[in-house]
Amino acid sequence: MRVVRVSEFGGPEVLVAGEAPDPVAGAGQVVIGVEIAAIDFVQTQLRQGFSPGPPLPELPYVPGATVAGTVLSAGDGVDASWLGRRVVAHTADGLGGNAEKAVADADALFPVPDGLGLPEAAALFDDGSTAIGLVENAPIKSGEWVLVEAAGGGVGSLLVQLARAAGARVIGAARGERKRELVLSLGAELVVDYSESGWREQILAATDGRGPDLVFDGIGGTIGREAFELTARGGRFSMHGASSGAPSEIDRAEAERREVTVIGVDQFFSFRAAAPPRRERALSQAAAGLLTPTIGQTFPLERAADAHTAMQNRQVIGKTLLQVRTGA
Repeated sequence: MRVVRVSEFGGPEVLVAGEAPDPVAGAGQVVIGVEIAAIDFVQTQLRQGFSPGPPLPELPYVPGATVAGTVLSAGDGVDASWLGRRVVAHTADGLGGNAEKAVADADALFPVPDGLGLPEAAALFDDGSTAIGLVENAPIKSGEWVLVEAAGGGVGSLLVQLARAAGARVIGAARGERKRELVLSLGAELVVDYSESGWREQILAATDGRGPDLVFDGIGGTIGREAFELTARGGRFSMHGASSGAPSEIDRAEAERREVTVIGVDQFFSFRAAAPPRRERALSQAAAGLLTPTIGQTFPLERAADAHTAMQNRQVIGKTLLQVRTGA
């Protein structure tokens, strides 16, 4: 079968297409014919030999954790009704998804609802449950001002939709005209470009000088710190990413003085147990037309290096996917 393999840590060029033996399902496992493999920013970091949290893979390895496709075979102890079904899942060891076939544990399979495409299911599987979890941890009140950083990304674009559905007035922060137009189309009242000067003043003007009641911080670094400084007295600052390369450094004394509740990235420790119902909710809402993932670009499997390059260069919007094969 075709795969993309990493034999050494480095730039996107270390992602090399090749061949590998077909995997075999063990007890309690299935083999999925992969149509779509999702890419997230963490995969680009692991490929470089840097980990923001997960252990580094042992070389050589086939990257990719989230796949969508059709169940081709099943190991001992697996209900035969899974055969032939469209599913989305994490691979058994969190690797091996950038391939024509991948192994997943049967108890990790999620059926893809009728009316929902496999690309949409793959795009929502992680980002949808993350966005729902972030909103559950920082409940949104109708009429509040909510600032979503990296609003043109996979998680950010979903947060904009969830905040709007909760009745919030949404401000998106995104870089470049293409992303700004996307975020406006999702219902944000204002979109600022955080790579240009004056973005903080625009937010203060829109909120009558008070600042946003809730900030979803997916960038970290200097941008995250400046967004924290804008947060309204008595507001909430929820941290979930560091696409800048470093998390936001928050002065806890300042947060206490301004009565700002800081929800740190450690909130993710509790996300794993709650992930299954949140994934089901994201998939069902998408099937019902209530939540729409933004799939900005899809690359063929052999161009995985190009996909990583585009992500690192901030040339993507929404979710980036690999098209492995059609009609698996």
